Amino acid sequence: MIQKKITRLPKDPGPAAWNSILHPDEGYPTLEQDTTADWVIVGAGWAGLAAARRLTQLLPESDKIVVLEASRIAEGPAGRNSGFMIDLPHELNSDSYTGSNDRDLNSILLNRHAIDFAEQTAMEYDMPKAVFSRSCKVTGASTQQGIQHILSYAKHLAEIGEAFSVKNAGEMTAMTGSSFYIKGLQTEGGAMVQPAAFIRRCARGLSQRVSIYENTPVVELTSGDLHTLRTPKGAVKSKHIILAVNGHIQSFGFFPKRLLHVFTYASMTRKLTSSELSKLGGQSDWGILPADPMGTTVRKVSNYAGSGDRIIIRNLATLNQSLEAPQADMRRAKAMQDQSFKDRFPMLQGVDMEHRWGGRLCLSLNSMPAFGEIEERIWSACCQNGLGTVKGTLSGMAAAEQAVLGQSEWLNQFLEHDQPSKLPPEPFLSIGANMTMRWKQWQAGKEL
Repeated sequence: MIQKKITRLPKDPGPAAWNSILHPDEGYPTLEQDTTADWVIVGAGWAGLAAARRLTQLLPESDKIVVLEASRIAEGPAGRNSGFMIDLPHELNSDSYTGSNDRDLNSILLNRHAIDFAEQTAMEYDMPKAVFSRSCKVTGASTQQGIQHILSYAKHLAEIGEAFSVKNAGEMTAMTGSSFYIKGLQTEGGAMVQPAAFIRRCARGLSQRVSIYENTPVVELTSGDLHTLRTPKGAVKSKHIILAVNGHIQSFGFFPKRLLHVFTYASMTRKLTSSELSKLGGQSDWGILPADPMGTTVRKVSNYAGSGDRIIIRNLATLNQSLEAPQADMRRAKAMQDQSFKDRFPMLQGVDMEHRWGGRLCLSLNSMPAFGEIEERIWSACCQNGLGTVKGTLSGMAAAEQAVLGQSEWLNQFLEHDQPSKLPPEPFLSIGANMTMRWKQWQAGKEL
């Protein structure tokens, strides 16, 4: 028997803007008594809800499934990302997003399996296109250096047999309304989501079969014939546990000195007026990923359920191994994003940012997941390496299938990976990583 006390919880700076612009949700109860379950999933993000949905497909209805969420649904990282579900290679540790051909081909197959699962979820729970839609992915360049990144990426896609098309400056302006981008690379196969709305609708659909508890952090884990998960006001005893908490897995004592905790930051405008939308032009919904991995991601979303037409700017990355981002990083992000918005949308002078926030990523040095049975009948579905929507969905599905089935054809492909590699010691890790990121951000130049 092992006993682990969880003494810290991650802290997410700023509001989860995607959730804030939605109508308030009625929410779920807090666990305030002791109970039992056949299965407990810790974490109600992309991985946790994917695991829950896959369990409902694999298990008899008599099996009791419980989901414990430390905060509110869609308030954590699940509601703080940019809303891209990317099927193609997208390694943030790489200078060009890509790896070896064989590894990337395997990754594409798995990513598309996850996106298909998300699409089936959207259909089952009657989500509109504003919440989930299959769409193209556009990588945008604003400099000759950015164009070289695009050409390198296009060459790699051609080598692995993936179709793409190149967009010129005029086509990029017609799409975005901005003359900032001079070249684009468009691929098909991904999806765009309103991440908070997707998670909320998924949770609501699952709640007909799954018991969901909010504001219920796990403060102690004791393993045994029946594992015990203790919370501030109650406890759950269960035969099986899936930990879907991304980088927070280290707070449970697993994967020590192997995971990188990176914060990225974003800003969202207030609702754009009809006059401002006319000045902007372009399409109603679009997203641009930067040609340089350290560049700026931009999304334009149209009105959904009264949320209004808005623009989202995301850039800056900092390593914070404490799982907390200081206010100094938020101030730095604010200045950087205000300049990025001004550079891209000079016609929208006077448009303020209504929401600013930070979100946690979990990476490993070798871009491997923190996955598998880490104690008897306890599985980890963590470390999404910057692709929480896709890799989270994938790892949640995989954990459920490994726990129930043991193996499947696609699961065997997923399991063909190493464990996260060991990190350098502190303080060299944090100093070196943050200096490297600052250097790469400076090198990105106008792409930022």
